[in-house]
Amino acid sequence: TRELENPQETAERVGLAALIIQDFRGLLLSDYQFSWDRVFQSRGDTGVFLQYTHARLHSLEETFGCGYLNDFNTACLQEPQSVSILQHLLRFDEVLYRSSQDLQPRHIVSYLLTLSHLAAMAHKTLLIKDSPPDVAGARLHLFRAVRSVLANGMKLLGIIPVCRM
Repeated sequence: TRELENPQETAERVGLAALIIQDFRGLLLSDYQFSWDRVFQSRGDTGVFLQYTHARLHSLEETFGCGYLNDFNTACLQEPQSVSILQHLLRFDEVLYRSSQDLQPRHIVSYLLTLSHLAAMAHKTLLIKDSPPDVAGARLHLFRAVRSVLANGMKLLGIIPVCRM
Protein backbone atom coordinates (compact mmCIF):
# COMPACT_ATOMS: atom_id res chain seq x y z
CA THR A 1 0.00 0.00 0.00
CA ARG A 2 2.97 2.30 0.36
CA GLU A 3 4.71 4.03 -2.49
CA LEU A 4 7.95 2.21 -3.33
CA GLU A 5 11.08 4.13 -4.23
CA ASN A 6 11.91 1.85 -7.11
CA PRO A 7 8.99 -0.50 -7.90
CA GLN A 8 10.69 -1.95 -10.99
CA GLU A 9 13.75 -3.03 -8.98
CA THR A 10 11.58 -4.48 -6.21
CA ALA A 11 9.49 -6.42 -8.73
CA GLU A 12 12.64 -7.79 -10.36
CA ARG A 13 14.08 -8.91 -7.02
CA VAL A 14 10.84 -10.58 -5.97
CA GLY A 15 10.50 -12.27 -9.36
CA LEU A 16 14.07 -13.58 -9.26
CA ALA A 17 13.52 -14.86 -5.74
CA ALA A 18 10.42 -16.69 -6.94
CA LEU A 19 12.36 -18.39 -9.75
CA ILE A 20 15.42 -19.24 -7.64
CA ILE A 21 13.39 -20.75 -4.79
CA GLN A 22 11.32 -22.79 -7.24
CA ASP A 23 14.46 -24.16 -8.92
CA PHE A 24 16.38 -24.82 -5.70
CA ARG A 25 13.57 -26.54 -3.77
CA GLY A 26 14.43 -29.98 -5.09
CA LEU A 27 17.51 -31.90 -6.06
CA LEU A 28 19.61 -30.06 -8.62
CA LEU A 29 19.89 -33.05 -10.92
CA SER A 30 16.22 -34.05 -10.85
CA ASP A 31 13.56 -33.21 -13.40
CA TYR A 32 10.50 -31.30 -12.35
CA GLN A 33 7.53 -29.73 -14.08
CA PHE A 34 8.02 -25.95 -14.26
CA SER A 35 4.89 -23.91 -13.56
CA TRP A 36 4.57 -20.12 -13.68
CA ASP A 37 1.46 -20.39 -11.49
CA ARG A 38 3.44 -22.12 -8.77
CA VAL A 39 6.39 -19.72 -9.07
CA PHE A 40 4.36 -16.58 -8.42
CA GLN A 41 2.12 -17.82 -5.63
CA SER A 42 2.34 -15.44 -2.68
CA ARG A 43 1.38 -18.07 -0.12
CA GLY A 44 3.11 -21.29 0.71
CA ASP A 45 6.69 -22.23 0.07
CA THR A 46 7.70 -19.58 -2.46
CA GLY A 47 10.32 -16.92 -3.00
CA VAL A 48 7.58 -14.30 -2.88
CA PHE A 49 6.73 -15.45 0.65
CA LEU A 50 10.40 -15.25 1.70
CA GLN A 51 10.69 -11.72 0.37
CA TYR A 52 7.40 -10.72 2.00
CA THR A 53 8.50 -12.08 5.39
CA HIS A 54 11.82 -10.25 5.17
CA ALA A 55 10.11 -6.98 4.22
CA ARG A 56 7.56 -7.37 7.01
CA LEU A 57 10.25 -7.96 9.63
CA HIS A 58 12.27 -5.03 8.31
CA SER A 59 9.21 -2.82 8.67
CA LEU A 60 8.78 -4.05 12.24
CA GLU A 61 12.35 -3.01 13.03
CA GLU A 62 11.81 0.40 11.47
CA THR A 63 8.62 0.94 13.42
CA PHE A 64 9.79 -0.14 16.88
CA GLY A 65 13.58 -0.35 16.67
CA CYS A 66 14.53 3.01 18.13
CA GLY A 67 13.15 2.43 21.59
CA TYR A 68 13.76 -1.27 22.07
CA LEU A 69 17.06 -2.29 20.51
CA ASN A 70 19.36 -1.24 23.36
CA ASP A 71 19.10 -3.85 26.10
CA PHE A 72 17.00 -6.95 26.20
CA ASN A 73 16.34 -9.86 28.51
CA THR A 74 16.30 -13.26 26.84
CA ALA A 75 14.39 -14.67 29.81
CA CYS A 76 11.34 -12.89 28.39
CA LEU A 77 11.25 -15.31 25.46
CA GLN A 78 9.38 -18.17 27.14
CA GLU A 79 6.46 -18.54 24.72
CA PRO A 80 6.40 -21.75 22.64
CA GLN A 81 6.64 -19.71 19.40
CA SER A 82 9.78 -17.95 20.67
CA VAL A 83 11.39 -21.21 21.74
CA SER A 84 10.60 -22.82 18.36
CA ILE A 85 12.18 -19.91 16.50
CA LEU A 86 15.26 -19.90 18.73
CA GLN A 87 15.72 -23.65 18.26
CA HIS A 88 15.37 -23.26 14.51
CA LEU A 89 17.83 -20.37 14.39
CA LEU A 90 20.40 -22.57 16.13
CA ARG A 91 20.25 -25.03 13.22
CA PHE A 92 21.48 -22.51 10.61
CA ASP A 93 25.14 -23.57 10.78
CA GLU A 94 24.14 -27.24 10.54
CA VAL A 95 22.09 -26.51 7.40
CA LEU A 96 24.95 -24.57 5.82
CA TYR A 97 27.35 -27.43 6.54
CA ARG A 98 24.96 -30.01 5.11
CA SER A 99 24.42 -27.93 1.99
CA SER A 100 28.16 -27.52 1.51
CA GLN A 101 28.73 -31.26 1.86
CA ASP A 102 26.35 -32.39 -0.87
CA LEU A 103 26.28 -29.11 -2.83
CA GLN A 104 22.48 -28.98 -2.67
CA PRO A 105 20.88 -25.58 -1.98
CA ARG A 106 17.57 -27.28 -1.16
CA HIS A 107 18.63 -27.59 2.48
CA ILE A 108 18.99 -23.81 2.77
CA VAL A 109 15.71 -23.25 0.93
CA SER A 110 13.81 -25.63 3.18
CA TYR A 111 15.34 -24.05 6.28
CA LEU A 112 14.48 -20.50 5.18
CA LEU A 113 10.91 -21.40 4.27
CA THR A 114 10.36 -23.07 7.64
CA LEU A 115 11.86 -20.04 9.41
CA SER A 116 9.54 -17.75 7.44
CA HIS A 117 6.49 -19.77 8.45
CA LEU A 118 7.57 -19.77 12.11
CA ALA A 119 8.10 -16.00 11.99
CA ALA A 120 4.74 -15.40 10.31
CA MET A 121 2.91 -17.39 12.99
CA ALA A 122 4.86 -15.70 15.80
CA HIS A 123 4.27 -12.23 14.37
CA LYS A 124 0.53 -12.72 14.93
CA THR A 125 0.85 -13.64 18.62
CA LEU A 126 4.11 -12.13 19.90
CA LEU A 127 3.05 -8.50 19.91
CA ILE A 128 5.50 -5.69 20.49
CA LYS A 129 3.25 -2.64 20.62
CA ASP A 130 1.26 -3.32 23.79
CA SER A 131 3.86 -5.45 25.60
CA PRO A 132 5.99 -4.41 28.58
CA PRO A 133 9.27 -2.82 27.45
CA ASP A 134 11.49 -5.78 28.42
CA VAL A 135 9.22 -8.27 26.62
CA ALA A 136 8.88 -5.99 23.60
CA GLY A 137 12.66 -5.58 23.38
CA ALA A 138 13.30 -9.31 23.58
CA ARG A 139 10.69 -10.02 20.91
CA LEU A 140 12.06 -7.33 18.63
CA HIS A 141 15.55 -8.80 18.96
CA LEU A 142 14.13 -12.23 18.12
CA PHE A 143 12.46 -10.89 14.98
CA ARG A 144 15.62 -9.00 14.10
CA ALA A 145 17.62 -12.23 14.33
CA VAL A 146 15.10 -13.97 12.06
CA ARG A 147 15.33 -11.16 9.51
CA SER A 148 19.12 -11.28 9.60
CA VAL A 149 19.24 -15.05 9.03
CA LEU A 150 16.65 -14.78 6.26
CA ALA A 151 18.70 -12.06 4.55
CA ASN A 152 21.96 -14.00 4.84
CA GLY A 153 20.37 -17.23 3.64
CA MET A 154 18.78 -15.51 0.65
CA LYS A 155 22.08 -13.84 -0.24
CA LEU A 156 23.75 -17.27 -0.22
CA LEU A 157 21.18 -18.39 -2.80
CA GLY A 158 21.79 -15.33 -4.98
CA ILE A 159 18.66 -13.47 -3.86
CA ILE A 160 18.79 -9.81 -2.92
CA PRO A 161 16.37 -9.25 -0.01
CA VAL A 162 13.84 -6.44 -0.33
CA CYS A 163 12.98 -4.12 2.54
CA ARG A 164 9.61 -3.01 1.15
CA MET A 165 7.00 -4.70 -1.00
